[in-house]
Amino acid sequence: MTRSNEHDPTRRVSYVLPVYNESANIPAFHAALVEATEDRPDLAFEFVYVDDGSTDDSLGELLELRRTDPRVTVLGLSRNVGHQVAVTAGLDAATEPDAVIVMDTDLQDPPQVSLEMLRIWEKGVDVVYAQRRTRRDSAFKRATAYGFYWLLDKVASIEIPRNVGDFRLMDRRVVAEVVRYRERDRFLRGIVAHVGFRQEALLFDRDERHAGTTGYPLRKMLAFATSGILGFSTVPLRMIARLGYALSAASLAGAAYVLWVRLFVPERAVPGWAFLGVGMFLLSGLQLIMMGVIGSYVGRVYVEVQQRPLYSLALAARGGSADRDRTASRR
Repeated sequence: MTRSNEHDPTRRVSYVLPVYNESANIPAFHAALVEATEDRPDLAFEFVYVDDGSTDDSLGELLELRRTDPRVTVLGLSRNVGHQVAVTAGLDAATEPDAVIVMDTDLQDPPQVSLEMLRIWEKGVDVVYAQRRTRRDSAFKRATAYGFYWLLDKVASIEIPRNVGDFRLMDRRVVAEVVRYRERDRFLRGIVAHVGFRQEALLFDRDERHAGTTGYPLRKMLAFATSGILGFSTVPLRMIARLGYALSAASLAGAAYVLWVRLFVPERAVPGWAFLGVGMFLLSGLQLIMMGVIGSYVGRVYVEVQQRPLYSLALAARGGSADRDRTASRR
């Protein structure tokens, strides 16, 4: 099934583009994006840049783009809230277009690939996600990414594709469903997988960053991985129960052995076994680990029941106006 344009000859496509300290990349990225989209004059494009509380001149660069390209929309968040929430802010603002494409602005996601996504979408696919065939990252980054996706594949309650980031196209029906998910510890690729609809992969070769440094250092990568696992799996809780059963069985076996020695070979009994001290510390460590896992789930529940807004807008420049004093909270 293909998507008909009989009733709307000019279909609209929005690009949601999160930005954090990318002032060195913005001009080159926008030029590449404009050059790519010129191949589709039959579509009306909007470029929604979301500044995630950048500390460099990214916001100024974006406003300059808007002065020269009326298709540019600039959303400025009041503070840094993270990549996933910044993308959510862009999706909240892009519910009218027929399709939305999410991509980063460091040129690791080639704009030309998004045109192939559009062609697949026009054949009736609701979600086209870019799956990395190759990636020009460090060996450490590739190894940790492989380990994360392997673990997520084993424990997640839904199937989340491997080697997939947030670079994807979503039909307006999918976007309408995704924006209904308002959890704070967001893992968008898991949310999109959970929504369903017809989804297909598009293999591509990921490039190097054009300039600057990644916005995902090791600390943020670990936090992001934790959000993905805890948000879509209760396996860690079940593992705690299983470990408890195993330790209880080992304790009973140990007690039976001690009783057997006392009754039948008392000469082999050694008072004050050294391993009892080791066992005590081992069990204490396991208890703390288990309490930490349970606490992570409880903490997520606590944050969600507070129902605080995901973000606040300090600036919204769209259409024919730019209002620096407009602040909007989203739930």
